[in-house]
Amino acid sequence: MQTQEITDIDYQRFKRFLEDACGILLGDGKQYLIVSRLTRLLRDEKMTSLSELISAVERGQPHHLRDAVIDAMTTNETSWFRDVQPFETLGQVIFPELEKVRGTSLRIWSAACSSGQEPYTISMMLSEYCRKVSSSRLATSQIIATDISSSMLVQAKKAEYEDVAVGRGLSDQRRQQFFTKQGERWRIIDEVKQRVSFRPQNLLQSFGTLGKFDIIFCRNVLIYFSADRKKDILQRMAQSLNKGGYLFLGASETISGYTDAFDLVRTPHSTVYRKKD
Repeated sequence: MQTQEITDIDYQRFKRFLEDACGILLGDGKQYLIVSRLTRLLRDEKMTSLSELISAVERGQPHHLRDAVIDAMTTNETSWFRDVQPFETLGQVIFPELEKVRGTSLRIWSAACSSGQEPYTISMMLSEYCRKVSSSRLATSQIIATDISSSMLVQAKKAEYEDVAVGRGLSDQRRQQFFTKQGERWRIIDEVKQRVSFRPQNLLQSFGTLGKFDIIFCRNVLIYFSADRKKDILQRMAQSLNKGGYLFLGASETISGYTDAFDLVRTPHSTVYRKKD
């Protein structure tokens, strides 16, 4: 499949499918992205063109194809302690405050968790906090991690990573502290793993079954959605947060113009959004 084989009509059809299916809004001139992400899938499905693939997805046959296309197109870029500062805010500001206010364990949601680095990083931060604060009750906190990609969830649940993945954003000290080497892979220790549970979740669909949270991480996700979908997702996330709960977004993302349910909180490390009482 070559770029010139993607007609304008096929590109528009695919854009509509992708936004309807998972909210991702492809801009103009992104044909190359479709080529790079779907070439292998076309080969595996023994299809010769994007047009053939789109027609199959629209028919709903074969059944697995829709999820396979979403899997291929959703961005799975991630690393441990990504951008660092939000996690410093979490450990040094948010955990102490919420423990003082709540007095019990927390519920935390990692939305669009990809291969698991973010929720496991949050769990590591909990372990580090509880070791500093011996009387802390946060050790039994729950982390719900969700993603639309079934293949990413399968990978994340294994809690095993290759050398290259472990090397991205993880210090040698934390690697030795929170992982054990098993053959060619690194496995996350049970203390960190047991706090995290994984579930499928399309952000366009209801969050009701997930329950209420004290903290939500939805970082570097909203940039892929249209303004209307951002507004809808942020408003529903506000409803999913307990009063005084916190929302972490990516560095280039904002709630401005989408919801007035939060106050912007500036910490010594980063900014975060606090749900209004």
